[in-house]
Amino acid sequence: MTNLENKGESLTNIHPSAVISESARIGENVKILPYCVIGDEVEIGDGSIIGPHAVIEKWTTLGKECRVYQFASVGAEPQDLKFKGERSFTVIGDRTTIREGATIHRATGEGNETRIGNDCLLMAYIHIAHNCTLGNHVIMSNLASCAGHATVEDRVVIGGMAGVHQFVKIGRNAMVGGMSKLVQDVVPYTIVDGHPAKVVGLNNVGISRAGVPLESRRLIKTAYKILYRSGLSLAEAIAVIEQEVDSCEEVEHFLRFLRNAERGICRERRDFEDK
Repeated sequence: MTNLENKGESLTNIHPSAVISESARIGENVKILPYCVIGDEVEIGDGSIIGPHAVIEKWTTLGKECRVYQFASVGAEPQDLKFKGERSFTVIGDRTTIREGATIHRATGEGNETRIGNDCLLMAYIHIAHNCTLGNHVIMSNLASCAGHATVEDRVVIGGMAGVHQFVKIGRNAMVGGMSKLVQDVVPYTIVDGHPAKVVGLNNVGISRAGVPLESRRLIKTAYKILYRSGLSLAEAIAVIEQEVDSCEEVEHFLRFLRNAERGICRERRDFEDK
């Protein structure tokens, strides 16, 4: 590995103490601060800033205008006994922020990838394991962790120190309470909390902020009540929602998620039943 010189007219600014592979591709107007390590075949998009002591390992692609803070580790080999050194990838979208000490691992399996979308905020000391997929506008608060193969859809908020079990899916516009333990799938548009996590209601604020139309919000609420308040099994609830709730994009996504919930879904917490 070798240090690259500044790219002149591109205004890319690379500190002389940074160690950068000759095969790395650095975009324009990029800042690489002291003591960074950039590995083989890494791509860093235009306008990104890599903080001091950050490490971006081989076969990682970082989009435009990203910010990686100090001591973050992106693209390291997975903590997976199945991993045998195969070529795999880490792909991160545009305008995503990775805060101090965060760890993001590349995938297990030849040609597979860990993928993170655009406009995400990944706070200090979060962990995203191999083969995870995160959508756009995802927020992970400090010390939250996703185990291998987890899927997090768009506009999800995960509270601090929450733990997501491997292969769990979190539906879009959901919110996960701090220190929650997730071992089953989180239905879109819901709030979950607890150890293990239970549904405590609809994420009405998050849905509204995402610009979901009022009529669609009303239909989501109806579908939610059928799923959680009718006493029906999951299969029965899906059938009733299909028949009785008018179709819209949000309801169709709600149903599609339920049909593909392989680990089961988080059920509603009914505290009043314990009184």
